[in-house]
Parts: sequence; structure tokens; C-alpha cells
Amino acid sequence: MAWNEPGGGNKDPWGGKGGDQGGPPDLDEVVRKLQERLGGLFGGKRSRSNGGDGDDGGGGGGGGGGFPTLPGGFDKKTIGIAVGVLLVIWLASGIYIVEPAERGVILRFGAHVSTTDPGPHWHIPYPIESVVKVNVDQVSTFSHNAVMLTMDENIVDVELTVQARIQDAANYLFQDQDPDKTLRDATEAVVRTVIGRSKLDYIVTEGRSAIAEKIQTSTQELLNTYKTGLIITAVNMQPAKPPEQVKDAFDDAIKAREDKERLENKAEAYSNEVLPQARGEAARIEADSMAYRDKVIAEAEGEAARFSAVLAAYQLAPGVTRERLYLETMEQVLGDNAKVLVDMQQGNTMMYLPLDQMLKGRGAAPQAGTPTTSAVRSAPEPAPTPERSVNRERRTR
Repeated sequence: MAWNEPGGGNKDPWGGKGGDQGGPPDLDEVVRKLQERLGGLFGGKRSRSNGGDGDDGGGGGGGGGGFPTLPGGFDKKTIGIAVGVLLVIWLASGIYIVEPAERGVILRFGAHVSTTDPGPHWHIPYPIESVVKVNVDQVSTFSHNAVMLTMDENIVDVELTVQARIQDAANYLFQDQDPDKTLRDATEAVVRTVIGRSKLDYIVTEGRSAIAEKIQTSTQELLNTYKTGLIITAVNMQPAKPPEQVKDAFDDAIKAREDKERLENKAEAYSNEVLPQARGEAARIEADSMAYRDKVIAEAEGEAARFSAVLAAYQLAPGVTRERLYLETMEQVLGDNAKVLVDMQQGNTMMYLPLDQMLKGRGAAPQAGTPTTSAVRSAPEPAPTPERSVNRERRTR
């Protein structure tokens, strides 16, 4: 039933009198009543007493069949809904997202609880828990330059650059008061220790990379001991410079060292060229000696076999074998002799012998038209004598 219908009992929702239903509600009256109800809700006093507010009390009594009305006109249902909405908003405020380059450090009443990885997460909202996001991929760089004393009591100017990033976010936030300052102090201490245990010549020349690696390792050990949560990614050491007073002498020393290395490389190249040739020559000589050995052994074995064969023939026919050995020996001896023997007992004593041509062409092929020993032998032989017949018979045998 509408409040302004006939017989409705003058139920004015604005709390007006029954006689005021002929016109619209007064706006000032509505605002005043709304202020009174809000004041009653938060513990304020109403401007009118209960006795002068009979109509309002009646109106309140008329609603006795629903939720009980609290001071200010708000029932428990409305307050519950409001509290629920506020609770949902409060719980939703605990949702947070950690970026890929970050780590989330959860604090419960200021104490570290856990560390979360990248992605969406939830924590108990403030003031119970809070989250601190730390960028662990950002690389911080600083340079260190100092003049230091070496092991051999020389002064050297050392300059290096150190790069580091956060490895453990919780240690970086809570275990050390100033991790960056600790990194600088540790680097300086380690650099002075390493340089103080090295000689100037080693630092200036070939020891730069080894010294940089040792500085990085030792500094990281100190950072782990102090639990700074930092990790050193690189240590770049610039070429160390000697003092200005002896710079020229050091330049001469470096040049001499370079000349030494150049000559050593040249000698090594010559050695690599000569040694293979010498090894090849030695192998060739060894092969020739082996061949000569085999040749001598084969000849000796052949001579021994020939001697054994001659011995067997001599045992069967001593005379004939002796004669053959004699003739072969004489042929071998007189073959290189410059004399010509002619056996002519009978016949013409006048003959033409081109001795100069025969001696000159001995051992070579005869030329056309040049008389040979066969031509000499073709001379008419004397009549055989009985003695010569016997010798010829022996030769025939």
C-alpha cells in the first residue's frame, strides 16, 4: 500500500506529520533528519527528545517485525553488508604481482617471512603483512682506482671496474646495513692484498687477467661471509701503469721482452723447419746403410756359395779347375792393363794394330771402321805345334 493512499495512516516516509501530507516534503527537514540519524549512529545525541519524537517512535515501532533498528536508523543487515564489502576489499588488497626481474620479500609485522618468485601472489594485507619488491637483474657498476705498493717494493697505479647484482634479496635487505658500501670496502681490501703479493713486472705484463680473476674470487668470498646478498658478475682490470719516474725504463723492458718473444718464435719456426729435414736425412742414411748391409751380406753369401761350388768342381777335376781359375784370374788382371799381348810364332810379322784407338776405346762400344781385337785375332795363326795342341786341348776341356 502506498503511503499516501486513503486509510494509509499518514505513513510519511520523511517522518512528517499527518497533516502535512497535502504538500511535498520539506528538503531542509529531510537533511536535518539524515544528520540526526548519522549522528546517532556514531554516538552523537539527537536534537529532539524521545518524548517529542512520538511520531518517529511510532514509526520505529511499526517496523518491529524486521531487523532491529540501531541508533541512527541503520539495521544490522546493512551494517553486515558494509562490513563484508570492506573485508573483501581488504583481502583483495593483498594481491600483488612480481615482475620477472624482481623478487618479492614478505614481511610480517616487519619480520622476514618468505621470498616469492615472479608471478601473481597473495599475502595477508596491511598492517599484518607487507611486500617489498627488489630488482635482482639490475647490474650495478663502480670503478676503483688507487696507487698501491707491490711485493718488490714498487708503486703501481691500478684501475679496475666491478660489476655486481643482487643474488639474495632477503640478505640484501636485512643482513647487511649497506651492502653496496661493503662491496666497495671488500674490493679495496682484496685489491691491496693481491697487488701486495705480486711483483710489478708480473702486474704490468702477463698477470693482469689472473689478478682480475683472483680479485673477483676473493671479493666474492668476503661478500658471502658478510651475507650481503650480492654476486660479482665481472671484474675488468685496466692495464696497470708504472710510476712516471721509471716509465721509460719499463717501456724499454717491455720492448726487450717483445724482442725476446719474437726471436724465440723465429728460432722455434727455424727448428720446426730444420728438424724434419734432419730426420728425413737420417732416415735416408739409415735406409742406405741397411741396403748396403744387405748387399754386402748377399755378395758374401754368393761368394761363399761360388767358392763351395768351385771347391766341389776342384775335388772332381783339380787340373782343369786350376787352369780355369788361372785363366779367369789373368783375364781379370790383364783386362784393365794398357798393354797388348800378341801371340804369333809363325806368320807375317807385319800387321797394323791401331793401338791408340784400341786403348782409347777400351771398355766402350767400337765405332764403325775401327779395328777390334777380333780383327787382331783374325790374323793367320801359325801352324800348330804339338805343345800348342796340348794346351788347346786342355782349354777345350
